[in-house]
Amino acid sequence: MTLQGIRSALGWCTLMNLCLLLVWFSAFTLAHGEMYSLHGRWFHLSVETFDAIHYTGMALFKIGIWLFNLTPWLVLHIAGRRV
Repeated sequence: MTLQGIRSALGWCTLMNLCLLLVWFSAFTLAHGEMYSLHGRWFHLSVETFDAIHYTGMALFKIGIWLFNLTPWLVLHIAGRRV
């Protein structure tokens, strides 16, 4: 795979992951009650614990996007200009 192909793949992965994060956040904010009642059937969680789990998951997912997709894309983009 060429450098340009890797760069393109990382760019698309970043975009798709950010869209997935946006969908997760939108579903969490717009359908909070429905999500809590659905998960409340399976697990006995307080609302505060439910919110903390989702916010932590979203934060870890965002860190993963930055660490594994966006940062390598930027590095390859900068390195590709100098070569």
